[in-house]
Amino acid sequence: MVQLYNLHPFGSQQVVPCKLEPERFCGGGRDALFVAAGCKVEAFAVTGQELCQPRCAFSTLGRVLCLAYSEAGDYLAAIEEKNKATFLRAYVNWRSKRTENCRVCIRMVGHNVEAPFSDTYKDQMSIIEIPLSEAPLCISCCPVKGDLLVGCTNKLVLFSLKYQIINEEFSMLDFERSLIIHIDNIIPVEISFCVGYVALMSDLEVLILKLESDPKNGESVNHQPHKTDNPMKQTEGVRHETLQLESDDFVICQKPMELLGEKSSQSGVSVTLESTGLADEKTKYYHVQHLLYKRFAPDISFCVFSDDVKLHSLQLLPIYQTGSLTSGRKKLSQEKELLSLFCFFSLPHVGYLYMVVKSVELMSVYQYPEKSQQAVLTPQFLHVIASNNLQCFTVRCSAAAAREEDPYVDTTLKACPPVSMDVCALRIQLFIGLKSICHFKNHLILLTKADPEAIPERRESPKRLLSRKGTSGKLKTPPVAEAGWNLYIVDTISPVQLYKEMVDYSNTYKTAKTQSCIHLLSEAHLLVRAALMDANQLEPGEKAELLEAFKESCGHLGDCYSRLDTQHSHLALPYYKMSGLSMAEVLTRADWVLEDGSQKYERGLIFYINHSLYENLDEELSEELAAKVVQMFHVAEPKQLPHILCSPSMKNINPLTAMSYLSKLDTSGFSSILVTLTKAAMALKMGDLDMHRNEMKSHPEMKLVCGFILEPRLLIQQRKGQIVPTELAAHLKDTQPGLLVASVLGLQKNNKIGIEEADSFFKVLCGKDEDIIPQLLVDLWEAQLVAGLPDVVLQELFFKLTSQYIWRLSKRQPPDTIPLRTSEDLESGYLTL
Repeated sequence: MVQLYNLHPFGSQQVVPCKLEPERFCGGGRDALFVAAGCKVEAFAVTGQELCQPRCAFSTLGRVLCLAYSEAGDYLAAIEEKNKATFLRAYVNWRSKRTENCRVCIRMVGHNVEAPFSDTYKDQMSIIEIPLSEAPLCISCCPVKGDLLVGCTNKLVLFSLKYQIINEEFSMLDFERSLIIHIDNIIPVEISFCVGYVALMSDLEVLILKLESDPKNGESVNHQPHKTDNPMKQTEGVRHETLQLESDDFVICQKPMELLGEKSSQSGVSVTLESTGLADEKTKYYHVQHLLYKRFAPDISFCVFSDDVKLHSLQLLPIYQTGSLTSGRKKLSQEKELLSLFCFFSLPHVGYLYMVVKSVELMSVYQYPEKSQQAVLTPQFLHVIASNNLQCFTVRCSAAAAREEDPYVDTTLKACPPVSMDVCALRIQLFIGLKSICHFKNHLILLTKADPEAIPERRESPKRLLSRKGTSGKLKTPPVAEAGWNLYIVDTISPVQLYKEMVDYSNTYKTAKTQSCIHLLSEAHLLVRAALMDANQLEPGEKAELLEAFKESCGHLGDCYSRLDTQHSHLALPYYKMSGLSMAEVLTRADWVLEDGSQKYERGLIFYINHSLYENLDEELSEELAAKVVQMFHVAEPKQLPHILCSPSMKNINPLTAMSYLSKLDTSGFSSILVTLTKAAMALKMGDLDMHRNEMKSHPEMKLVCGFILEPRLLIQQRKGQIVPTELAAHLKDTQPGLLVASVLGLQKNNKIGIEEADSFFKVLCGKDEDIIPQLLVDLWEAQLVAGLPDVVLQELFFKLTSQYIWRLSKRQPPDTIPLRTSEDLESGYLTL
């Protein structure tokens, strides 16, 4: 069962002032809401928290059966019925409709309008007649390009949106029939279309296709039907024969089936493409790719009415690229770059959400507490209506899109809650008599109607309800008195406001240290992330508030993973990085004291501090916080203590405190060398030269070199991108230069430092300018020469040494320090090479 949180995602509510009982309604764009009743359409303006205002009204040529609005092109498409015949029409330039009785232009699709008539079309609404050879059943508009897809009995017809240029000042919207997709054995009840992706649904089947351009074959296309390979053709023939064997004594049910990717082409559904675009137009030719086929088989024991076994609410939801533009030109709304695409459809008691772009994958399954009637999917929520309540579920679209958009997600740099995380219900709101729902921006449009008195009806047999022939019938409405109705606009509250409520709610789980705290905070994080991805819906100034909430949510998740001992405790590191919190701020907000007064440091916090201290952050902890870090690692990870003390961030550590913890370490094993060198560095920091000499003499020089290789930061550190020699390195320069050169050479051989970095290190250490070469650097070059390096590096090395020798001879300039190698040592090295 889905977990329910009693939150408040719904805000203000208002009534749409409709004059007639709505039969169909839809919304979209900035503020457009259309309500159809009979042969009349009312348009309303929905802006912010203001009341819904009537904008205009116009009559249709028939009773409206289906409505679809396209923001691209700003047109309204409608399937209408008149004299028992259905027609498809598009209403364009409807915003110019001032009064119901003003003039309207009616034209045929593809009709060329001559320039003298342009003034007539400018200021009046146009109705575009779109003739079809078969009756239209359903329609869908592409949210990106505005193309119109029409579903008929055995085919889908694609009309591309285009503009007829009348003159320099005026262009007129029109359509061109560009493609026919013949689909056998599925009668579409609902369809959805988005930039080449097609989803169609019958009563118990769902098919998702992708139309792809094929420029290689573009020249050879002859506008004839092109059939796709169908290895299941014989199987489909057997299926039809089986259906004909049905009788009153048997109920024929097909097995449930789910085919993903290329396997979906074996479903037995025949798909045929027919290009119908004009040859002189820039028509795109397509081939089809099967993505998903899913067939459901109902449980006969629950079959009472036909609606109980039907799919509903098919929807394709796009999420667009939100990154910075790579080109300097301004992108139009028709040029949005698709990032991810999701497909939702639902049975009465369970809903399914798939990701369908790069790979087809089932993301979430929604178990409803009661029978659903309709659902709408948004980037933030899934809204489901039952007869007497409105349900709000969370979705994982932003989690999947984040991984498509940013390759650094799921690394030590960035994190995001997993797509597989269980969904939850944020609210189940009582709402009596819900019949239909639609959504645009942050508005939910809800139609309610009181149920008429129950009238006994004859119950049909389950066999008749499951028959493919029976599913296309329409339910007969008994002649009863008109019931009360209302059309509501319910606004969802701002993402930041709901985020704050979710964070407050999560505090009830904080002391218990349960996974519920992480789950709810992850939901809050995904809510804010989804709002940031839907940049077109953001008000001015809202993005900065959302970014602040996003960083805050990352900090809360970092706290959870650092505080709770879970298998994902390592996620504290990327979440803290994304929060923008400094290491000092993280340490200050960390809760280390348990209820019994003892202290415990969980793996997540240790992991974060350890990695942060290794990354050479330009942040110096205070003496107090540095002491806490030392205490923390002494308890949790004592072997890491020498490494921690060598971090530049621990510069302010009290050396006496550090020495006290180092003396308690078990120095058995190879790590004793590293402990010795760390003690020597701390003794030098204390000014105790005797202790320093004693520590350095406790191991031979070769082992000390190995210790420096284990921890290079004992000699070399980086601050603000600059190489900084340590105090220990400066002391070794004067007392043990040979050990210093040997150690740097060992770092080079083990790829702990580059050649240029080593050169810069000695120049900074010796306080020389870039043009002056100190003798210690020459000693390093000579040591590299004797040690033997790859040929390319060797040639550069010869050049640098030769140049330095010539410069000294010509300037009669002696070395600033005594060379470590004699001429005999170098001659021996040359002979070896």
